[in-house]
Amino acid sequence: MSIAHVETQRAREEAELVAKIATGDIGVPVAELYNRYSDRLYRFGVQVLGDAGLAEEMVQECFVRLWRTAGRFDADRGSVAAYLFVIARSVASDVRRRPSSRPLVPMDDVQPPQADNVDRILESMMVREGMDALSPAHREVLRLVHEEDLTQSQIAERLGLPLGTVKTRLFHGLRALRTALIERGFDATT
Repeated sequence: MSIAHVETQRAREEAELVAKIATGDIGVPVAELYNRYSDRLYRFGVQVLGDAGLAEEMVQECFVRLWRTAGRFDADRGSVAAYLFVIARSVASDVRRRPSSRPLVPMDDVQPPQADNVDRILESMMVREGMDALSPAHREVLRLVHEEDLTQSQIAERLGLPLGTVKTRLFHGLRALRTALIERGFDATT
């Protein structure tokens, strides 16, 4: 069984679990998703919030929000993992803004903020899902441009295609990727 098949099956299972939560069946589906994602969400929370206790709060609130918003989940727009991490980013932001979440720090201990990798991780997940939504021909041309930094002529030579075909696939592939990203809530203009 291929990795892609296993991932597709897992995505389908997880979407079904969220659908059950949306209908009010919260016991087993929430427990299963909690088992699959709580550790990753906790590590994310510790990284973003810098505090184990706040990370635990964030994880709990993520599953409360999943329960409340399960009816809005759309498997065609992204995976359950991406949905949970979007919720986590929102919850972490809310937790960070709470006055009770900010300990008093002596001025001598203040350090400049570190770059937030969370947005890049989410963007990467959305781009990967957007690429997966493309046809194999479009995905292959975009992959060769992005990952191998090949020119259109080099791609045509490697794939044994006319240059015009490569240009057309690149044009339509980029347009389809942009549409797929917008559908997933990603601002493709930035």
